Amino acid sequence: MTGKTCFVIAPIGEPESDTQKRSDQVIRHIVCPAVSECGYTAVRADQISEPGMITSQVIQHIVDDPLVVADLTERNPNVFYELAIRHAIRKPLVQMIKKGEQIPFDVAGTRTIHVDHRDLDSVENAKKEFASQIRAIEKDSSKLESPISVSLDLQLLKQSDNPEQRSLGDVLSVVSELRSSMAALEKRLSTSESPASVSIALRERDLLLATLRDREISRDTTVARVREAAKELRVVLGAIAGGAEKLSGRDERMARGDIVARLDRLVHMLMEV
Repeated sequence: MTGKTCFVIAPIGEPESDTQKRSDQVIRHIVCPAVSECGYTAVRADQISEPGMITSQVIQHIVDDPLVVADLTERNPNVFYELAIRHAIRKPLVQMIKKGEQIPFDVAGTRTIHVDHRDLDSVENAKKEFASQIRAIEKDSSKLESPISVSLDLQLLKQSDNPEQRSLGDVLSVVSELRSSMAALEKRLSTSESPASVSIALRERDLLLATLRDREISRDTTVARVREAAKELRVVLGAIAGGAEKLSGRDERMARGDIVARLDRLVHMLMEV
């Protein structure tokens, strides 16, 4: 195999299964054309032609290849095991998932391409998004982040000899805790009208993490605002724990509207940090 390789982490399934058919169509009609446009050749685990132990070869591709595409569809355990390896080494990665499926919480902060392989417009948009992300990565790979790399960087900040860096580490810890609380809230509201608003709040919070890392922040001002935001979030969680989700009709809509409004206020507080 010559040129640059893009290794594709994906659920493969049994021969002739719906999982395999979808995976084959996605790699053939979406991934291959998109990465080829950027100078890469896509290869999936079952397409490795070299002799040897397949597990070792897969890990070698994950570690060595300049680009990896991870298909999170169906939440396949092997996919997430391999994805964690790529996250740990902080190398170029593009995530994708079947349109309509929910992105697992731990990787929800990473930009992910949603695609319906049976919809031609969705396929074309996905190919364009692939090319856009790949070019952005190639232009500046220093901005690559993953849940693992963020956690490791956070630990380094908290253990730093520099008081300002330790303070920043404390702030980021609080924001990470808010993310966990908001994810729990999203799960509780999974059958309501407001998950979209909560998801938007989560995405904006993820943008905040990147912003905070690159700014000089006053500890007193920042901690005060984060504490205020945390109090606001506790009110939201308390409303849910008190049975707001059991209301019906007009009262239910008002309760949900109040929750969304509070979440929006929380996001604005954090973005002003």
